[in-house]
Amino acid sequence: QVQLVESGGGSVQAGGSLRLSCAASGRTFSSYAMGWFRQVPGKEREFVAGISRSGGSTYYADSVKGRFTISRDNAKNTVDLQMNSLKPEDTAVYYCARRRSAMQMPTSEASEYDYWGQGTQVTVSL
Repeated sequence: QVQLVESGGGSVQAGGSLRLSCAASGRTFSSYAMGWFRQVPGKEREFVAGISRSGGSTYYADSVKGRFTISRDNAKNTVDLQMNSLKPEDTAVYYCARRRSAMQMPTSEASEYDYWGQGTQVTVSL
């Protein structure tokens, strides 16, 4: 059984930064692409960023490109999301997820991820 545990959420003023971290259990972490998603009440879960198995390729939603950076450490079984220049519209619960079927690349489709963390709240105020 795979467990994903996010940490690092909190409250910050607009323009500030936060770093989210996701720790994964299991020995096959490096075999899976990973993604970060976010969700606000009443809306569908939204893709934020994804990273390939090796960490050599990264992908971002247009809304966060240039402000957020995804990275992974396969030796530590962690995937991080550095969030800079935060805006009130970034307020959401953030989830990390593992792409199913040991695919090399991430995808923006939430249905393609089989394990999810419990989420961590990020609140950005003016």
